[in-house]
Amino acid sequence: MNTFSSWSHDRASSANMATEDLPSDFDIVILGTGLTESVVAAACSRVGQRVLHLDRRSYYAGNWASFTFNGLLTWIQEQNEEPKPEEVRDWSGLTEEGEELIHLSQADSASITNLQVFSYVSEEEEEEEAANTTEEEKAADEEAVKESSETESADSKEDDEEEEGAGEEEEQPAQAEGEEPEVDQPRPSPSSQSEPSRKKISYAQLVKEGRRYNIDLVSKLLFSRGSLVDLLIKSNVSRYAEFKNVTRILTYRHGNIEQVPCSRADVFASRQLSVVEKRKLMRFLTSCVEETEEQTAYHGRPYLEFLQDQQLGDNLQHFLLHSIAMAAEDTPTEEGLASTRHFLRSLGRYGNTPFLFPVYGLGEIPQCFCRMSAVFGGIYCLRHSVHCLIVDRDANRCKAVIDSRGQRISCSHIVMETSYLDRSKVATPSRFLSRAVLITDSSVLPSESDQQISMVTVPPEGGSPAVKMVELSPSSMTCIPGTYLVHLTCRSVGSAHQDLSPLVTRMFRTTESQEEDRRPSVLWSLYFNMADGTASQVEGQPLPSNVHICHGPDSALGHEDAVQQAASIFQSILPEEEFCPPAPNPEDIVYDGDNTSTGEDRGDMGQDDEQNPEQNQNQENRNQNEENQNQENPDPEQNQNQGNPELQSVGPEERPA
Repeated sequence: MNTFSSWSHDRASSANMATEDLPSDFDIVILGTGLTESVVAAACSRVGQRVLHLDRRSYYAGNWASFTFNGLLTWIQEQNEEPKPEEVRDWSGLTEEGEELIHLSQADSASITNLQVFSYVSEEEEEEEAANTTEEEKAADEEAVKESSETESADSKEDDEEEEGAGEEEEQPAQAEGEEPEVDQPRPSPSSQSEPSRKKISYAQLVKEGRRYNIDLVSKLLFSRGSLVDLLIKSNVSRYAEFKNVTRILTYRHGNIEQVPCSRADVFASRQLSVVEKRKLMRFLTSCVEETEEQTAYHGRPYLEFLQDQQLGDNLQHFLLHSIAMAAEDTPTEEGLASTRHFLRSLGRYGNTPFLFPVYGLGEIPQCFCRMSAVFGGIYCLRHSVHCLIVDRDANRCKAVIDSRGQRISCSHIVMETSYLDRSKVATPSRFLSRAVLITDSSVLPSESDQQISMVTVPPEGGSPAVKMVELSPSSMTCIPGTYLVHLTCRSVGSAHQDLSPLVTRMFRTTESQEEDRRPSVLWSLYFNMADGTASQVEGQPLPSNVHICHGPDSALGHEDAVQQAASIFQSILPEEEFCPPAPNPEDIVYDGDNTSTGEDRGDMGQDDEQNPEQNQNQENRNQNEENQNQENPDPEQNQNQGNPELQSVGPEERPA
């Protein structure tokens, strides 16, 4: 696994670089390292543009970031701190005649609100005491069983032969009849099997092994035939990441978790559907591939009405509306069918579901594109920002920027995240997302394999919004063995806790209960609201024509908006250039007589004001995680997408030219 640690320099050289001035002239200056900004940086560097990529934070990816558990605790603390008053300095001495300054914000915008943290695990000392008590009880039980066994053996020795003969006569008819209670009793359900084996986790253990967690701020998946996967393949950026299949599509219905049959194999293997329902479902899915006149007649009418008129039962309507199209009941038919087609097109490319998830979390994807930019000459600085834009009054174009060290840097274009604009220029977001992150002790639907990655849809109920849930197992390298990482997302109605805690209470145990309860236990949880990036609007005086604004994550499950936005910005900057052309493989690089290359060795990631400890120090931990995971998960089917060759070289028809 390639990570940013391969770009890091030792602290001495990093400290020296931190005191050096940057070059004074770039083609493009980019502020923020979110997904959109990172894709733009990679695309521009790839076609020879000189790119300076800055981020005032100490970590990459902004609101797209992934944190270790310890890093997330630090992030929570920072979010809860009162913002410091911004220092106002006079930079007019760096301007020339006919120029004016536009001041930028030096603090994060209020895109994250209503943080609430809950811990349901006890301290390590209590766990150790309980463990010691359990060992003593176990030893006493073993001794009692041994004594009882010896007594019974002595008493029943004379009757053994008679009882064995009778037992054989009675046992054979029972097996022939195949009575279900007797068959099921010695073979408890997977959930009951997993219950006794749950290992108690303490808060101290979560902190101690916190570096093995990779917790995303935003919860999304990659459609196998979505624009992001296509871009990763086309640009060869996929070589910097690894992916896992999402193995199950589940739905929460009538208080139970059910598996959604979506592929042909799943449909015919399903025990939830009758033969008639299977035929109807396959006929409907086949008819959805191409638009028909009948479908056109329903344009503007609810998708649910269209499904009902297809003579589909409640089961099929639920699966198609909520789990395949992931639409609301009032969604127009044309939108519902488009979502259904997108889902179906992605089936079968890499597995039985349409989705992929990056190993180590979604925060890897922006970093992969940053690495691509660095390989082709991009310069990166964390904890380094821009105070002002220098604008030519007559041309209404940004000519230069003034960075946090007071250096004037000329540029032709500026690309920036919305949060870098002065708050007076950005309207208060009109829509928010409610997010919850849970660490649990078991899966919502236990199975023979403990390496499942599941997408769970929860339809709206009683005025509550629809919820998308992603459950990650240790095979995704986002949590430690014995735990699962669960992400919940919905459109905000109230605070995240108000929106999501009722569902969490129904699906999980959050307090100790003496009653038998097979639901997963929540060990730790975080709730917060995040601004829907598509709802952020720039207001007031128009910005200079060469300043391009990127908004943050949206509410969709996929990444279509971010990729489309990056492509649009790139085309407005360089309309004659190809967007993210394939990068050459190292073995294809040709050296000229001066022993210089195509640019593979020009990248410089060492300009960080301070090296990012959370994202640069994890290589050893990740290598160890991979070694441990391979030992814990010998099933090759579960490991088939580690370093997925189809993403890095997707077969003849998918390989970039």
